[in-house]
Amino acid sequence: MNKSQQLSLGVKLDDQATFGNFYAPRGSAQHLAIMLLQDSRQPVACLIGSSGSGLSHLLQAACQQSPLERTSDAIYLPLSDLQQYPPQQVLEGLEAAALVCLDDLHAVSDQADWQVPLFNFFNQCRQSGTRMVFASHKLPEDLGVVLPDLLSRLRSGLIHRLIDYKDEDRRRLLQFRANVRGMYLSDEAAKFLLNRLPRDTRTLIDALEKLDSASLREQRRLTTPFVKTVLDL
Repeated sequence: MNKSQQLSLGVKLDDQATFGNFYAPRGSAQHLAIMLLQDSRQPVACLIGSSGSGLSHLLQAACQQSPLERTSDAIYLPLSDLQQYPPQQVLEGLEAAALVCLDDLHAVSDQADWQVPLFNFFNQCRQSGTRMVFASHKLPEDLGVVLPDLLSRLRSGLIHRLIDYKDEDRRRLLQFRANVRGMYLSDEAAKFLLNRLPRDTRTLIDALEKLDSASLREQRRLTTPFVKTVLDL
């Protein structure tokens, strides 16, 4: 599969999903995940984490800032968005890429019509030397895979689990991402957001994007009253 085929499936990478703007304190599970994805010696890797833990961000970052040659192909496919397509169409030709990142493996792993194509894809990538990265909310043994050979392949790589951010980490994450955007977010405003919004990272980052646009438009700092007004909290 080439980039044009990826786009034909409606898949587009988020330009903001890079390693540089991913909050990953040194020594944290998130930091170790970045090191794993940047290690080209790992032919197969599996990242496990809950919704909002940053799996999609990391996989897209690996495709956009791969340690592989800049001219080589890197493919990102969110399987939760592609499960309506025939698996053969989704996986066809992936072994020609240098790096393939399959997100949301749990969305299709228990479907009978996906298991043989996934097994074949795995073998083709092994033969061609393609690096493979899977992301899932579940460990391989909990994915509902009934094809023993496929389960064996999924277990063969390095499996790394992301630990959910604690509240203090979420505050720092918000301030880190605000700083990346050139904004200052005080402790008070960050804590206000955490107390009023769902605490998954996707919701929090979406809120920051909205605040960034409003701040630029109105030339206002991110004070708690301004945050409250913009987000109607």
